Amino acid sequence: MTGRYYSLNEYLKETFGDKVYKLALDIGCTCPNRDGTLETRGCIFCHNGSSHFAEIGTDINAQIENAKSRVKSKTKTEKFIAYFQSFTNTYGDTDYLKKQFTTAIQRQDIVALSVGTRPDCLPSEVLEMLESLNKIKPVWIELGLQTSNEKSAQYIRRGYENFVYENAVKELKNRGITVITHIIIGLPNETKEDILNTIDFVIKCGTDGVKLQLLHILKDTDLYEDYKQGKVEVLSLEKYIDILFSCIEKIPKHIVIHRITGDAPKSLLVEPKWSADKKKVLNTINNELEKRDIMQGRYAL
Repeated sequence: MTGRYYSLNEYLKETFGDKVYKLALDIGCTCPNRDGTLETRGCIFCHNGSSHFAEIGTDINAQIENAKSRVKSKTKTEKFIAYFQSFTNTYGDTDYLKKQFTTAIQRQDIVALSVGTRPDCLPSEVLEMLESLNKIKPVWIELGLQTSNEKSAQYIRRGYENFVYENAVKELKNRGITVITHIIIGLPNETKEDILNTIDFVIKCGTDGVKLQLLHILKDTDLYEDYKQGKVEVLSLEKYIDILFSCIEKIPKHIVIHRITGDAPKSLLVEPKWSADKKKVLNTINNELEKRDIMQGRYAL
């Protein structure tokens, strides 16, 4: 760790010897929280469940080429991660999923797969398939835990209990697969202590990386309806930074921090409005990291 925290960029340069760019892809998966298996409404903050940065409906090779062309102005790298981001990317026919993942992993320009999913959507046949792919190139599994507070989990309609996440991490780690956990800062009625308890929980479970994500209130979501009724407190940038820094100092130095904020489409974003200026947010966070002498792992257990 050369900076204030172990960033994804630092990890990628260490692992692949160069800058690596993630390409958001969509393979048309759905979600048990939307297809009626568990729910039909999705998570309370979810706007259609899909990535607003992935291309829908074209084959994987075409999506990769189109995504590469869009980032040409940002990077000269020839190394990319295929990021299966939209909905639940292990929820579907295993043969179909394997075909999509294999198409991506066999490309010379793809150095790893990152697969977004739910811990309750990892049956044995999918785990075996992921294990076989992980022997070709690294496979990362991104799990949307969001919180370890069971009351909060019920409120956001997560649809599974903490032990399901715990078991999924164990199964993935036993197969040598990297686990990244998504955590939301700013869920309604959660205290700073609740969020730090979530950090402790994912560390104890053995996550390899974390994504710390600001709660975005988007149009046309059930969370927005609660916001309009005054049920949702919107964090200020100052309060967000305070909680974020406490999280960073609790996370051991070997765990990669993949994200310290997040993106939301400006056309859908209701609150926090300050989050729309990503450059200003990141500059403020980086300046405060130095000013307050924040170091990852300072208070790690």
